[in-house]
Amino acid sequence: MGSFFKGGVHPPERKELTEDKSPERLEPGPELVFPVSQHLGAPCKPLVKKGDRVLVGQRIADSEAFVSAPIHSSVSGTVKDVALRQVPSGELVLSVVVENDGLYEPDPSMRPRDPRGLSPDEIRRAIREAGVVGMGGACFPTHVKLTPPPDKRIDFVILNGAECEPYLTCDDLLMRTEGDKVIEGLKLVLALFPQASGLVGIEENKPRALRAMGEWASSLGEGRISVFPLRTRYPQGAEKMLIYALTGREVPAGGLPADVGCVVLNVRTAYQIWDALFNGRPVIERIVTVAGDAVGEPKNLLVRIGTPIRELVEACGGFAREPRKLIAGGPMMGIALSSLDVPVVKGTSGVLALSEGAAFWGEQEECIRCGRCVEACPVGLLPYELNAYVLARRYDDFGALGGVNCIECGCCSYVCPAKRHLTQSMRDGKRTLASRRR
Repeated sequence: MGSFFKGGVHPPERKELTEDKSPERLEPGPELVFPVSQHLGAPCKPLVKKGDRVLVGQRIADSEAFVSAPIHSSVSGTVKDVALRQVPSGELVLSVVVENDGLYEPDPSMRPRDPRGLSPDEIRRAIREAGVVGMGGACFPTHVKLTPPPDKRIDFVILNGAECEPYLTCDDLLMRTEGDKVIEGLKLVLALFPQASGLVGIEENKPRALRAMGEWASSLGEGRISVFPLRTRYPQGAEKMLIYALTGREVPAGGLPADVGCVVLNVRTAYQIWDALFNGRPVIERIVTVAGDAVGEPKNLLVRIGTPIRELVEACGGFAREPRKLIAGGPMMGIALSSLDVPVVKGTSGVLALSEGAAFWGEQEECIRCGRCVEACPVGLLPYELNAYVLARRYDDFGALGGVNCIECGCCSYVCPAKRHLTQSMRDGKRTLASRRR
């Protein structure tokens, strides 16, 4: 085992709102929206047109690019439109709009199979065809992550069960209720790396998940899989922090987990790999935590991709009080929503509605140079100085000071007594530098 990472914070967990709420299936309403880009990399191109009939699990958008992942319909029905629609980030993205016929007729491609005996290339191809991406929110195409350069020896395949974001409990519930399938998914990945061991990291505040996953690893893991408790501290679930905590290896600045012999997957991603290889099911649904002090009845919902977020809130009794902020994801790294009329996408792990008292709102004063952001930064940056460079549009200085290494965890903004929008400045600086390079 490695050492505990430096920095980080310990915000109120708020997981008691939903940690005992078993996932409830929510069938969607009459219209679903499928953005053709739900992943990092090249966007897909629609494979259907207005008036076409589609089936559950049918591929409706794809790309020939390696760094991409296809999109599948989660319902059967008729393509109502192919047009620009708003997504959780607020952007307008080309989307396939499907009118749900309520029949849920499956595509013939969705059929059970036995993946044992498949070659590594066949396993990777099946993962790609199922549209599996990082389900923790990063949405990086999984088949790409599982294809490291030939000179990179993979010693550890790590499953991220930390779920360190406040409020969110969807991964916790998955490990407690479907942990055997998560372990089976990990075993399929380990088949790609015969010399590697499987490590499952779960924060100590999830004792039931730790116990369940430990039992499944012992009975199914064939001696190659171990489950480890992690100290509860945010952002324990970040790749670099997780790798350091479990292996003691440090990913270099600008490097990737493969550089230190590791591959990191979210537990939901491992589950989707199992579902794709054993059942032939693409990514068409996920568990979403709906919580916050402004939600009528917080729940975990099993929802189909493409379902409007408004329907999730309505299934939880609507708003108990006026929300001041709506967030897709967790409160630390999530995206502020400007509308509920956006679809659930592959990376939607949570929907939060926070009242005036619970929401972080507005900068209050100038930086007082107290240094708290420096102490909290888990990657050793100087957020207050990087923020000043972005505000002055000194992007070259931002890059020279290591701004591109920011993991956008939100720790600096959380501890800042002046409530500076430090994390937003980091994002702006990184995006500006990336666009200049392009």
